[in-house]
Amino acid sequence: MEREWMAGGSAAVDGVAIDGFGDVRRAPITRVQAVADGPLALAVVGDCPVTEQELKLALAAVRAGRLVELTRWPGSYWVVASEGRQRFVCGDLAGTRAVYYTLRGEEGVAWATEARLLGRPLVPDLPWLAARLSVGEHHWPHRSPYEGIRLVPGGFGLLLAPGAPPQLIDISGITPVDELREGADRFGQVLNEAVQHRVRAAGRAVGADLSGGLDSSAAVVLAAGAGTVHAVTYTDGYTSGEDMAFASRVTEHTGIAHTVDMGADEQLPFSFPAGQPTGAEPVLEAAMYAMDASYMHPVRGLPLHLTGHGGDIVLDASSSCWVRLLQDGRRREAHRQVVAFARLRNTAPGPYWKALKQAAELGRSGSLERAADALERGPVTPEAAVAGWSWCRLGAGASWLTGYGRHQVAALLRHASGDRQTELADEFDQWAALRSVGASARGWAPYGHSLGIRPVYPYLDNTVVRAAFAVAALARRGLVAYKPLLRAALPELPDWLTSRRSKGSFTAQRIAGLAHHQGRLDELTASSPLVHDGLIDPAAVRPALAQAARGQSATLIADLHQMIVTCWWLSDQRAALEAAC
Repeated sequence: MEREWMAGGSAAVDGVAIDGFGDVRRAPITRVQAVADGPLALAVVGDCPVTEQELKLALAAVRAGRLVELTRWPGSYWVVASEGRQRFVCGDLAGTRAVYYTLRGEEGVAWATEARLLGRPLVPDLPWLAARLSVGEHHWPHRSPYEGIRLVPGGFGLLLAPGAPPQLIDISGITPVDELREGADRFGQVLNEAVQHRVRAAGRAVGADLSGGLDSSAAVVLAAGAGTVHAVTYTDGYTSGEDMAFASRVTEHTGIAHTVDMGADEQLPFSFPAGQPTGAEPVLEAAMYAMDASYMHPVRGLPLHLTGHGGDIVLDASSSCWVRLLQDGRRREAHRQVVAFARLRNTAPGPYWKALKQAAELGRSGSLERAADALERGPVTPEAAVAGWSWCRLGAGASWLTGYGRHQVAALLRHASGDRQTELADEFDQWAALRSVGASARGWAPYGHSLGIRPVYPYLDNTVVRAAFAVAALARRGLVAYKPLLRAALPELPDWLTSRRSKGSFTAQRIAGLAHHQGRLDELTASSPLVHDGLIDPAAVRPALAQAARGQSATLIADLHQMIVTCWWLSDQRAALEAAC
């Protein structure tokens, strides 16, 4: 498997220098294309079909400081550019290609694509991890799980100049379109390219996830039009029969090879088998490693593995789009859509509407201040979570904080409320969601490496994200049609697929996994550094775990999942620190 790390500045790593960048090191077998002309230099590292001639022409953009232009090629990659005095480095919009950096006093700034390459101890930032568990990570897109190490947020690049502090440069580059139809044509074109150029370049059979959902199914259909595909599907006694039926129908439609893996108790979530790699950050997928190892085995060693990861973010939108309507003064339209949405789901629109109005009235900064006030006043109960979209939700995770933990998280929220982030609800939410799925994709990299899988995420390519986000969130939020952008963009997809409205879930598997491993998970939580440092109260987590394991509260599952993988990840980090000492 390839390794695509880079490090620059004063980061001390072994490796091969990139042409034109004498102080930037890369892994020996990293894919890199670089050009230089005097003081101008440009390198693209990763999965990108850019040609040498295109790179040479792009040197003019480097000279003129038109940095967004360096991120508009297909694929998934890092960019490093220099015009002699300044250095620019960035990953992708989703953050699957991370860039970490740290200040080193007179030595300047060190940056790297993996935190471990920065040459400093990796000490977990426990208050931030507690905040991440209780109110979400999207309030601090620039923070990493480690003390003293910052992360360049997805949608930004890092500009470095001698004697100047590091500067974050916006590279989002979204050009809005007027209507869905106009944006759909462009989206269909770039999604086709994102899938098919990789399949053609592989030159032989490629692997693909096929859950039966719209996102993975669409990717498989597009891939089958460009080459040979071997799809794999996981199923067990808890899996939706509808998912399996759609997966089977997709394979019949495309004629591809398809392997279905029937899981057992050994593949239930939260088993954390011996030898499972840990990774640089806690990710939800860590709990599913046994399942991944089982169903992906037939496609081990293939040149790439397509996934539908990220499709929900680019193809759909949350109810934050109705908050945006309220922010724009379109109250009547917002109310009409909320009522229609509630009726389709046979729920009362009142609580939903109230929550959305409150989100619009408070805004991002006001919502964070309000959440901080609530944490400082005293314990938070899980029932405090509201229906509908919220800038900052205090749910089950917040109820597990100690008094000390609540004050730590409140302080972080107050600091974040003053950060410069958009106050437009739909824009804030889509970027937060995109960075979250990007983090899970990069976090899965060590698991894929250990399984012999090279995952690719076509829905997270810059070209695909830009084409999707150019379409207003409100237009992507279908009331009658599910994911209307996909249907409009790819009319060649079969109607029986794009007309599907349901979506599969692993909730039943997670409940079974919690029940199967409850004793071990309780011990894992109780022994966590989060408990040792007085941030989390294990006596508050224990009944929630027991309740979820009995299947009595599905609303607890997401917070428990995050808590468990964080505690498991921290146990390995603690062992690594102790070994280093």
